[in-house]
Amino acid sequence: QVRLVESGGGSVQAGESLTLSCQASGVTYSSISMAWFRQVPGKEREPVASVDRDDSLSHANSVKDRFAIFLDNAKNTLYLHMASLRPEDSAMYYCAAKAPGRCTIASIRRAGLTPWTYWGQGTQVMVSS
Repeated sequence: QVRLVESGGGSVQAGESLTLSCQASGVTYSSISMAWFRQVPGKEREPVASVDRDDSLSHANSVKDRFAIFLDNAKNTLYLHMASLRPEDSAMYYCAAKAPGRCTIASIRRAGLTPWTYWGQGTQVMVSS
């Protein structure tokens, strides 16, 4: 059984940093594609960053140069380092997994959420100005 557990969210001031973690069990990151999404109430869940089985990375334009997705395969943990946080980054952040395949931010937006089979429970990020 695949389980994804996020952690690392919290409340910070604008300009500060946070690193989110997503611990996986029941699956190894080398066999799947992974991504971070975020959602605010009343809006659709949007992709933030993704990593494919071949370790290719993709980041949404809104977070490029501020956020970085990376894997620690030894720990089977996915991370999202978020720097220079802004109030508009406030959201519930989710990690998700799907069968390996193309998962750039653009392709995720085209395909929607359906291919993403496994989801964590989310971790809340609040950024105050």
